[in-house]
Amino acid sequence: MQHTLDNKVVFITGSSQRVGAATARLLHERGWRVIIHYRHSELAAHALVDTLNQVRPTSAAALHADLDAVHLFSQLAEQAYAIFGRIDALVNNASTFYATPIAEANIQQWDDLFSSNARAPFFLSQALRPYLQQQDGCIVNIVDIHAERPFRDYSIYCMAKAALQMMTYALAKELAPFIRVNGVAPGAILWPAADTVSAINESQQQEILSSVPLARSGSPSDIARTVAFLLDDAPYITGQIIAVDGGRRHTLGKE
Repeated sequence: MQHTLDNKVVFITGSSQRVGAATARLLHERGWRVIIHYRHSELAAHALVDTLNQVRPTSAAALHADLDAVHLFSQLAEQAYAIFGRIDALVNNASTFYATPIAEANIQQWDDLFSSNARAPFFLSQALRPYLQQQDGCIVNIVDIHAERPFRDYSIYCMAKAALQMMTYALAKELAPFIRVNGVAPGAILWPAADTVSAINESQQQEILSSVPLARSGSPSDIARTVAFLLDDAPYITGQIIAVDGGRRHTLGKE
């Protein structure tokens, strides 16, 4: 379904690939202008922007930033606003994910996981607040079902996502009535790349899928459509976390 928007602009962190890119494509298809944030994936980000601009000229832009650089959030917000002259929505999608068994976990991992999954979304929301408020805007945080039900050996990641979930609830109250704040909590959507530190082996994948009532993994488009719903079709929804997990959240700990 095509939506006609008044040139609305969404800023999506970590959106050059995977779930973030799928969300950018769908929102662009629905008429949004999109700002594709990236950290390392410069080629993928610019390729996506070029593809979207071929469909609709001057409707997409790439913006590089290291979200660990806490002193740059105000500057990043100003840069994002300057691209199209408005910001209507922020999707806090960028995330770091890997195991931290208690016997091996260290301070650097704690800082890394909390930085991407909690600190950056909070301070970017803070920095973009004036622009979002001008447009009665919306923030969508990509949380995780494991913010409520822990994933073995991933304690720091789960704790960071739990902080992001509570941030969703807290900012929904604090930023009302001008800015809505919601979250999407994915389950088994897209496995980490096999050659990365966050890789999950085939045995772990099968164990996870065995606990999914729908007996299959989801797809990035499942998350993208839920984000689009919260942005486009849910003007009276705020302070909510929608689980997109095939029912798995309700089976965790009950296998």
